[in-house]
Amino acid sequence: MKIGVVGAGTIGQLRAQSIKENPATELVGVVDPMAASAERAVRGSGARALTDLRQLLDLPGLDAVFVSSPLPAHEEQVLSALAAGKHVLCEKPLSNTVESAWRMVEAARKAGKSLATGFNHRYYPSMKFIKQTVDAGLIGTLDHVRVFGGHDGLHNFRADWQYKAPASGGGAMMDVGIHMTDLARHVAGDVTEVYGFSSNKVFQVPGSEDNAVAVFRTQAGIPVFYQATWTEWKGYRFYVEAYGDRGMVRGYYAPMFNLLITADKPGGARTKQYKFYPEIMLREKFKSWTSTALISFREELVDFLGMVEGRKVALADGFDGFRAVEIANAVGQSTGTGRPIVLRPR
Repeated sequence: MKIGVVGAGTIGQLRAQSIKENPATELVGVVDPMAASAERAVRGSGARALTDLRQLLDLPGLDAVFVSSPLPAHEEQVLSALAAGKHVLCEKPLSNTVESAWRMVEAARKAGKSLATGFNHRYYPSMKFIKQTVDAGLIGTLDHVRVFGGHDGLHNFRADWQYKAPASGGGAMMDVGIHMTDLARHVAGDVTEVYGFSSNKVFQVPGSEDNAVAVFRTQAGIPVFYQATWTEWKGYRFYVEAYGDRGMVRGYYAPMFNLLITADKPGGARTKQYKFYPEIMLREKFKSWTSTALISFREELVDFLGMVEGRKVALADGFDGFRAVEIANAVGQSTGTGRPIVLRPR
């Protein structure tokens, strides 16, 4: 598959690297308004460094486009790629409004092309362990899920658009919280009802909440307890916990680890198991978090090829990206009305 990348920032560089490394894919071009960034991303390959999306879409044989540009540019670039008959993977959040995200989903459907959303945390080992544990029934019947994601404030952002509405689409829920929304759905099933409260009393960025708490209800009636925050003063971290009638499983980052507690029956004797990932901790200490992100991007790329071929994969699709934005928007609506917001089933 011949793939082009739009955006040559940190994430775009990693996407380009994963494509260059995979023997089943070929990097044919990277687009960035900063020519030097595009040239750095294509280094070591025969790909072209470009400054305009149309130049990429006109390259002969191009099959797919990975959109790793700033959020405000997502819709225009995704729609252009789909209109040109290309499959697309777009970074999270899919877009900064519900309406925009839905237009992208509909465009992919009409074009008959795959649209994937880059929720790479699905591929983190501690998160994969949770999914596998729940699906295997090791904690019994799933009863409820808890998710948390946070960091310690605006200094973590490289650019204003990443946290200032309307370009950002919102605050903590569209930032670290968007991954938590997706992981909740990935583990517990689709969310069809949202009740929550958000506030921006700390950083007071208009339209961008710095704290949000919510309860989601899945289509199967499973409750999910959710929090996204920019006031986790201990620093960046996130976790997912799933509870069943015969145990619980926790996935944590950073650092990466799992806890699994199982029982032979409700209230029975318990067995506790910890799972640590020292190789990840050491690698991140010397090579930073990008080393873990790169590994997840390699796995996402493999699943992207599978999605295009019509196989069932763990990769998030366009609707998953839309639903995450819709849920963040629903928490804002619920904050204003004091009532739960019902979402249409998939």
